[in-house]
Amino acid sequence: MNKKLTNYLNSVFAPYDGVKSVEELKSDLHSDLQERFQELKKEGKDDETAFEMTIDSIGDIEQTVQEVANLSRSLERQVVTNFSSSNLPKSDFAGVAQKGKFSGSALRGSDFSNADLTGSTFSGSDVRETIFNGANLTDCNFSSLDLTKASFKKSILERTNFSSSGLEGAKFVGAKLTDVRLDKTDLRKTIFENCTFDGVEFKYTDLTGLNFEEQTFIGVKFEKSALTNVSFKGATLKNVSFQPGFTLTKKYFRAIKTICFDGAVMDKLTYAGLKGMEANLSNVIVR
Repeated sequence: MNKKLTNYLNSVFAPYDGVKSVEELKSDLHSDLQERFQELKKEGKDDETAFEMTIDSIGDIEQTVQEVANLSRSLERQVVTNFSSSNLPKSDFAGVAQKGKFSGSALRGSDFSNADLTGSTFSGSDVRETIFNGANLTDCNFSSLDLTKASFKKSILERTNFSSSGLEGAKFVGAKLTDVRLDKTDLRKTIFENCTFDGVEFKYTDLTGLNFEEQTFIGVKFEKSALTNVSFKGATLKNVSFQPGFTLTKKYFRAIKTICFDGAVMDKLTYAGLKGMEANLSNVIVR
C-alpha cells in the first residue's frame, strides 16, 4: 500500500518535474501521507479504506501543486541577468521576460519591443534609437543615460526613473506614465502624443516649447521646471500643481503667462492655482 501512495503522488507531480519547490512539497507530502496511512491502519481500517481516507485528507492537491509550480516559475523568471558593461548594439531582446542589469552597456538600436523588463537597470548606458514599444518598464531605472530617439510607443511606465537623462527626439506615443520621475531632464525636443500622466513629477526639468496638447494629467507636479511656451491646448488637467516652491524672482511667473491652456479642461483646484499665478485661463473649461 505504501507503493500505491508513492505511485499516486508520482502521477500528481509528474507534470512539474524539475521545479524545485514542487519537489520539496512532494517529499514533505509523501512523509505526511505515509504517517496518516499508518495511523488509520492502527485504528483498524483496511488497506483500501485507509488509502481512500488518506487521499481525501489532503483535499484538491492537484490545484495546490499547480499553484506552487506557477509561483516558483514566476520567481525563477525574476532572476537578474547581468549585461552590465556589455557591447550589445542592435541586439534583439523583443518579447523577453527578464529582470536585467544593463548598466554602462552599449545598446544603441536594440529592440526591447513587448519585453517584460520590470525592475531592470540601464544606468549610464547608450540606449540611443532603442525600441521599447509595448514593453513593461515598471520600476526600471533609466537615469543618467542617453535615450536620444528612443521609442516608447504604448510602453508601460510605472515608477520608471528618467532623471538626468538625454531624451532628445525620444517618442512617447500612447503611453501611460504612472508615478514616473523626470528630474533634471531636458525635454525640449522630446515628443509626447496621446499620453496619460498620472502622479508624474517634473522637477528642475526643461519643458520649453513642449506640446502636451489633448493629453491627460492627473496629480502631476511641475516643480521648478522651465515652462515657457508650453502648450496644454485641449488637455485635461486634474489636481495638477504648477507651484514653484520658494523663489526670489518673477521669472517663473512670467513663464506661466506664456503657457497655452486654450480649450483645456481642468478641476477647480488646478484652475485656482493657475489663476493665482495670473496664467491666461480665458478659454479654459472648469469642471
